[in-house]
Amino acid sequence: MNDLAPLLTPEGRALLEEVRDTAPVDELAVATRLRRDHPAALVSAALGQARLRQRAAAKFAKADAERMFFTPNGVEQSTRAGVAAYRARRLTDLGVTSVADLCCGIGGDAIALARAGIRVLAVDRDPLTAAVARANAEALGLADLIEVREADVTEVDTAGYDAVFVDPARRGTSARGGGRVFDPEAYSPPLSWAVSAARRAPHAALKIAPGVPHEAVPPEAEAEWISDGGDVKEAVLWFGTGSPGAVRATLLPGPRTLLGRGLPNPEVRPVGPYLYEPDGAVIRAHLVAEVAQEVGGGLLDETIAYVTADALHPTPYATAYEITDRIPFNVKKLKALLRERGVGTLTVKKRGSAVEPEELRRKVKPQGPNAATVFLTRVAGAPTMLIGGPARPPAAP
Repeated sequence: MNDLAPLLTPEGRALLEEVRDTAPVDELAVATRLRRDHPAALVSAALGQARLRQRAAAKFAKADAERMFFTPNGVEQSTRAGVAAYRARRLTDLGVTSVADLCCGIGGDAIALARAGIRVLAVDRDPLTAAVARANAEALGLADLIEVREADVTEVDTAGYDAVFVDPARRGTSARGGGRVFDPEAYSPPLSWAVSAARRAPHAALKIAPGVPHEAVPPEAEAEWISDGGDVKEAVLWFGTGSPGAVRATLLPGPRTLLGRGLPNPEVRPVGPYLYEPDGAVIRAHLVAEVAQEVGGGLLDETIAYVTADALHPTPYATAYEITDRIPFNVKKLKALLRERGVGTLTVKKRGSAVEPEELRRKVKPQGPNAATVFLTRVAGAPTMLIGGPARPPAAP
């Protein structure tokens, strides 16, 4: 889709409505039929847009996705609606009423900001991307709050806005395409430029990859790692929150936020009856010690983010498992134990092990009516298998 304009015409919009629910297996037949009455290029664009809208429903509300416009990279790189809405709430809590959204992409964050009542200047240098963002603001009835500007973000004057939000491209050199970029200075624009823009604004939020090294976080910034439904989505550097140097992990939906308390690394202790698997945002934020303190536990190994404890203390920041067996890494012993227990549904989790879960499943060939979870990990440096299942609170008396 290189030209959005034909899809915005009455004919284009009618075609989009007609092909909205087209399944991939039916596209050829539908295209053949529609090309009898419509230009082939327009039919192809409508079908491609319908496919993108179907994919986008995983990130946006279905009712929104069916009205919005997308590019392939825009679908892949846009923020989930729930994450964007959470970030917008944090900005409104800071008293922000206007934001310069730099590197706005297709406008997902601008939409969340506008729905929170914030006036937005949305900027992107790619002509098609900017046109899509403008079309999305209009499609969702937010054009009065969102001004879209096609420009180089490094040349935009953000004075007069309460906050800046920067979401640098973290892909290769082709326009928002190519492989992922892990060096913050290889972002487009570089993280150092985004930080300088943040320092000039009363408030700022910089969206970065969750794998960013902690040493790359400026001392005056608050660092937040966010997961949604258990999947780590992003890290955000906040400026102007009044909490320089703070570290937090936020779990959505909720939100539930765990604040860092500067605790030392937990001690390594013997395997107890319960194992806690911290949420990925907690691990990325280096807050495993806070979880260990909350559940009264310690580490299985000083290099592994699994917490072991003697008692069950439910926490939203980690998933608890009850451990029934511990054996040194030995596939034959595991296979025999699973056969004895009648385990046919086997969940394999690993930290500190090179063994792939599917490879292990093929070797042990689980069969039977029962389910179990096996953790491939290290205990005090030794390769170990821990077997158990999700912990259940004791029944009320």
